[in-house]
Amino acid sequence: MLWLLLFIIILGIIGYLRLSLITATWMVGGWLFITALTNSLHGWVWFVWLPILLILTLINIPSLRQKLISQPAMRLLKASLPKISRTEQEALDGGNVWWDAELFSGKPNWKRLRDLSSSSLTQEEQEFIDGPVNTLCEMLDDWEITHVRQDLPPEVWDFIKKQRFLGMIIPKEYGGLGFSALAHSQVVMKVSGRSITAAVTIMVPNSLGPGELLMKYGSEEHKDYYLPRLAIGKEIPCFALTGPEAGSDAGSIPDVGIVCKQNFNGKKDVLGIRLNWEKRYITLGPVATLLGLAFQLYDPDNLLTEEVFSSKAVFDDIERTGDHIGITVALIPTDTDGIDIGKRHFTLNNPFQNGPNWGKDVFIPMDWLIGGVDNVGKGWRMLVECLGEGRGISLPALSTGAAKLASRYIGAYARVRKQFGLSIGQFEGIEEPLADMLGNAYLMDAARKLTTTALDQGQRPAVITALLKYQLTERMRKITNDAMDIQGGSGICLGPSNIIGRGYQAIPVAITVEGANILTRSLIVFGQGAIRCHPYLLTEMKATQENDLVALDNALFSHIGFVMSNLSRSIWFGLSNATFEAPGTPLTRRYYRSLTRLSASFALLSDYALLTLGGNLKRKERLSGRFADILSNMYLCSATLKHFEDQGEPEADLPLLHYACQKTMHDAQQAMLAVFYNLPFRFVAKTLRALIFPFGKPYAPPSDKLIHEVAKLALSPSSTRDRLTEGCYITDDPNDRAGRIEHAFNLAIKTEVIERKFKKLVKSRRLKARIHTERIDEAVDKKLISSDEGKQLLANWTAMREAIRVDDFTEEEFKRG
Repeated sequence: MLWLLLFIIILGIIGYLRLSLITATWMVGGWLFITALTNSLHGWVWFVWLPILLILTLINIPSLRQKLISQPAMRLLKASLPKISRTEQEALDGGNVWWDAELFSGKPNWKRLRDLSSSSLTQEEQEFIDGPVNTLCEMLDDWEITHVRQDLPPEVWDFIKKQRFLGMIIPKEYGGLGFSALAHSQVVMKVSGRSITAAVTIMVPNSLGPGELLMKYGSEEHKDYYLPRLAIGKEIPCFALTGPEAGSDAGSIPDVGIVCKQNFNGKKDVLGIRLNWEKRYITLGPVATLLGLAFQLYDPDNLLTEEVFSSKAVFDDIERTGDHIGITVALIPTDTDGIDIGKRHFTLNNPFQNGPNWGKDVFIPMDWLIGGVDNVGKGWRMLVECLGEGRGISLPALSTGAAKLASRYIGAYARVRKQFGLSIGQFEGIEEPLADMLGNAYLMDAARKLTTTALDQGQRPAVITALLKYQLTERMRKITNDAMDIQGGSGICLGPSNIIGRGYQAIPVAITVEGANILTRSLIVFGQGAIRCHPYLLTEMKATQENDLVALDNALFSHIGFVMSNLSRSIWFGLSNATFEAPGTPLTRRYYRSLTRLSASFALLSDYALLTLGGNLKRKERLSGRFADILSNMYLCSATLKHFEDQGEPEADLPLLHYACQKTMHDAQQAMLAVFYNLPFRFVAKTLRALIFPFGKPYAPPSDKLIHEVAKLALSPSSTRDRLTEGCYITDDPNDRAGRIEHAFNLAIKTEVIERKFKKLVKSRRLKARIHTERIDEAVDKKLISSDEGKQLLANWTAMREAIRVDDFTEEEFKRG
């Protein structure tokens, strides 16, 4: 039994440390040698010793293991693994892996994350945010935009164009601002707090728009002509991707382009494309002068011969299926004959320019394709690569802006709004949603900053940008719903004073665009992440498709070692709660340990699901969604730890750190338990659960005490409150719809002592008046409070009444609409 125990310990050390095959062979071989040398091979020990010797021999002779194991495995994989389609392969090739791969590894390299130099704004970027962005925010009257004009005012459009808001991502040599991803994010975040319409108007040209496609794939001629015009708003771009029959499934675009020859602009037999399409939900479409268009290209007459392309290599790279070339992208002036554009959709009372467009027999020459004829059939890859940055910057920035402002202003509202003689923020029922708002805002900002840092350093983490868009827009939805619950009646009555209503109406827009969240969660995050981020799976799939036995053999046995390692680590972490892992600082170490434990369990469970379900996992969307939730929450928790350390570990922010980390770890744990309940082979799944969580659920949600501590941060001024809402447009102007609440909040804090004094007077029945303002006057007349104190109380009461004001309208105003 001692020899057997020693063998188990050796296996555990090999798995925990992920030792190489050579080192592991020497260690196990040493055990075999010593047991034989000490004459310990009696009875049942032979039944352990001999199989181990055979296995050790087998795995160390490549030719033998290839014949006996890898070759049968290849046949099995060919039968069970789905073939990767061209569009799936292009999606996998678009972008790369980054921290998501570390979380998939079961052994994250925390030094890599903690040593990462976070992005910061340049002086020029900060000056732009403090100058033109601030000015734009001051110009925005959301009620006028959404109710009166149904559009931005002309002077706002002119300012946006003049200040090159539409050219933030365009390099300076083409007249743009050349901003970093962080600066781009900061601008959108700040503007979104004042007007969703203005934010969306700025977002689109700087995310998935012709500008980014031109910079990455455009010809020099196109860049030199269009980029300067796009930078100053002389051209307004839109990109037509979504259609009635191809929404989230953009790879199934039904719109068609036929290669043909036609007279064009006085020239005969110009090689080009005859297009027919129908698109909808196209932001900026109604005002666009330049249309980016994605369509399926066909060449029935074989006009795309080798002579048309820049080289034979480019021609040979074109993948035809009959006469089908593939998805292609063009850049078309909207005044081209045959284009019908200009109508608008009514987007839930958030009237950014959005509408359908059509094309009937529209002829374009080949040089109108982005990148010219050399890029025919490459549109899907181009789109996938450009979608990633838009998902990772624009919508997360908008969501974080909404979260920060709701946390600040709804917290202020909860401080000044009173019921039963108390600020409603002091009620436990209000504390719970208020704390959740602040905790979510904190981790959302952390994830936003970490992702923009990755983008600024040249990473293109497609899985992370997808999960970020999904998670942050969903958390914005939760925060806005909580804000509506706290604000109550004043939140449901639209008008110039309502600070939350239009944002509430806009939530489905953010949830839907750039990949609907249901699709992103159930298909993309884990569906692509399992293949992209797994250290061996994609190699195994490619080796199987290419009949490369050597490559499969190497990947397969590395994969087996990977699984055994994660099993060893999961068992040990389950017993020790990863106590002997030591990344982080004394304030953060326990969360790093817990994430390390979750990572090992996640990697093990992923492999179990892949092994037992194979290609069917692709169709298990609910299971895939739960895996996506585990990965997403681990990423958000990682970002939160990084954010806290980057800010110098302020002790005052600890409640936010604890709340965000405990919430995400608990959510990851619950998603993992839901995975256990739905895996095949129930006995094995239950055994795995017992090994991973031997003492039950290790992670609890935030306690009531912690909820109270976090909620308090919203109810009084502090450096933590300011850090949490850094980068937003903050005003205490009593004439501003949001500023009036901040103004009332500041006065409430200033008069807190006087209010307590006055409240005691009322309770003592020394004042006979029954109306609040008359009581103040009576207290002054009786010299129970000073005249100055009376003025402060009256100013505070007046500000409070303004802060909770609800708009109303006459019947005639309703009829005018």
